[in-house]
Amino acid sequence: MVKERRERAVRMSVEQPLWRALTGYRVLTMVYAILLFGFAYQRFHRPWVAVGYLAVLTGWTLATIPRVANAASCTKRFLCADLTVALAGILLTPVADSHSRVMHGATTLPSIWTAGSVIAFAIKGGWRWAAFASSLVAVADLVERGSPTRDTVHNVLLVWIASIAIGYIVEVARASERTLARALEIEAATRERERLARGIHDSVLQVLAMVQRRGAELGGASAELGRMAGEQEIALRTLVSSGLVPAQRGRGEAAGGPFGEPCDEPFAEDQPLSAGPCDLRTLLAPFAGPRVSFAEPGAPVLLAAAVANELTAAVSAALDNVRRHAGQNAQAWVLVEDEPAEVTVTVRDDGPGIPPGRLAVAEGEGRLGVAQSIRGRLRDLGGRAELVSVPGQGTEVELTVPRGKAVRT
Repeated sequence: MVKERRERAVRMSVEQPLWRALTGYRVLTMVYAILLFGFAYQRFHRPWVAVGYLAVLTGWTLATIPRVANAASCTKRFLCADLTVALAGILLTPVADSHSRVMHGATTLPSIWTAGSVIAFAIKGGWRWAAFASSLVAVADLVERGSPTRDTVHNVLLVWIASIAIGYIVEVARASERTLARALEIEAATRERERLARGIHDSVLQVLAMVQRRGAELGGASAELGRMAGEQEIALRTLVSSGLVPAQRGRGEAAGGPFGEPCDEPFAEDQPLSAGPCDLRTLLAPFAGPRVSFAEPGAPVLLAAAVANELTAAVSAALDNVRRHAGQNAQAWVLVEDEPAEVTVTVRDDGPGIPPGRLAVAEGEGRLGVAQSIRGRLRDLGGRAELVSVPGQGTEVELTVPRGKAVRT
């Protein structure tokens, strides 16, 4: 609700002046059309036709002032009716005015009031709607004159180009509004997170750290309590620093995953996910723990749900390999990088590394953890998995998905 109010406020600051200007334009050009007819009344062939149309135009303009007050009131049905009034005035001009005046470039009955209808299309729907409305006006002008003249072509091009330009500017303004609203939302969330982080740091984190120290000093059951407090301190620090709420702890150390007790239920690769894009950070955040450090960008890393699920499964497999082969006490780091052309997740550990040729031997023995769980997944996604291991210096797995698989904000 707060976000909707903020977006409405931002939008009104840009669009509302356009609607107010259009309202004033329609009233002034209505008066102008009446004055033009009044000055040339005696030269009209059927002045009663012009009087009848201008009476309808006046009533329509005044009655529909509330309809051009904002985008919500200016419906498609109203726009079509408004444009019909303008086109009818153009086509009635040869009936009301003399043929010689029409051929010598006399203005149409609605005169420049017609442009207001086209501008309403532009403000409401952008440049495509403006092009449609101005094209109909151009056809009506050509029918009214009977044959294209220099003045007719000039007026048609002027309305066509001006309306499309206004429509394009409106579309750009709306895109800027959405960007600004998103920036305001992120700024507000960041300030709230910083406020909460200060309060948590001054209270909860300090208490957890004290419990961890005292538990280690006392030993016994208190040591277990201290260990749990230390784990919660790390999890809370991760939450405060990233602003992410882990969806489940089932994949992390709390439920027995990488770097915890052996996990009886592995990460569910076929777990249901939303069809739309999801933030990769929220899927990887639960892996953070006492022996897994997680670093991610400050902005959401959006991927298609299926792609994010597969990439998360590959990270889970890489961390499981660290637990199995580097030991329970090994330290691991997970880094997410969101580049313009690709999204990269790096999993690094400080274990003993992989001896040369060990992966080929494992694959030959039918153990396809790296070959299928990691490289196979990335290959199916059109990405790549690169593994670098130096004996005694740990292992690094770099998982890369091309930008085409990601969704930019």
